[in-house]
Amino acid sequence: MSLLLGSLAVAWRFHEDIERASARASAGGRVLATRCGPIEVEEAGEGLPLLIVHGSGGGHDQGMAWARPLTREAVHVIAMSRFGYLGTPQRADASPEAQADAHVCLLDALGIAQTAVMGVSAGAPSATQMAIRHPERVSALVLVVPIAYKPGQLASTVPPVSDEKDALLLRLLGSDFLFCAALHLAPNQVLRHVLATPPEQVAAASEAERARVADLAERILPASARAAGLREDTRLGKRLGPYALASIQAPTLVVSARDDGFGTYAAAQYTASQIAGAKFLGFDEGGHLLVGHDASVRAAVLALLRAGAAGAR
Repeated sequence: MSLLLGSLAVAWRFHEDIERASARASAGGRVLATRCGPIEVEEAGEGLPLLIVHGSGGGHDQGMAWARPLTREAVHVIAMSRFGYLGTPQRADASPEAQADAHVCLLDALGIAQTAVMGVSAGAPSATQMAIRHPERVSALVLVVPIAYKPGQLASTVPPVSDEKDALLLRLLGSDFLFCAALHLAPNQVLRHVLATPPEQVAAASEAERARVADLAERILPASARAAGLREDTRLGKRLGPYALASIQAPTLVVSARDDGFGTYAAAQYTASQIAGAKFLGFDEGGHLLVGHDASVRAAVLALLRAGAAGAR
């Protein structure tokens, strides 16, 4: 009976939730015409430029939600929507290389010669490729819980996500109603399986951290406006090969947690080991959302930005 009542309540609130989510997702963003096609972007702050490349289920809104506090530290945040997310249309070639080239097209349209680049989760491949393909445009590189290649002989810290689970997650995330219902009726399952973060760690976190996690989860709505990008990310993430990491010259920071449910820790360690001078910031706990470490990660990012700017002078 309680499940039935809960389902009725979700159905009653569904349209209101989607209207609110759609308005929030579009707020602040604008679509620019670039030589790589339309790209949605949101900017805030003045100072050192930082291009935020969001992960699966994101968009410019997800990137800006995390980076906005940096605007108080003289950082110019440039948050964009990748191919297939919100206002940036999907492209036939949505490879990390093509996305990296599109990041440069966006910078050209904005008149920005060089920037630090931060790739989060599924945004890491294109951020990495940007540093490889366009080194003169990248002053510093940050990879947070990166979806990245690791050699097969390196042990994973968590079991890999199965194809069956991926299919179920894509079905859930492809439906606004299903995802909205899951948020209301099974929030811990959303945390564990969609956001790859132990719900017990979220429950034990500070009020500010719990609010941050809840906001991130809700920002996946409207899921239907992000579904094309999600499908492409899932496909590409399963067939990533080695990159020319040794060619990266930008100061680099790589961050992950050992208990990340998407298994990014070993790949992050490997990535950092292949980039000259890269710093690896690893945590034992925190999951894919790095619960409890938000402030320290932001401080490390800010320190790298300032070091990169000083080195460029």
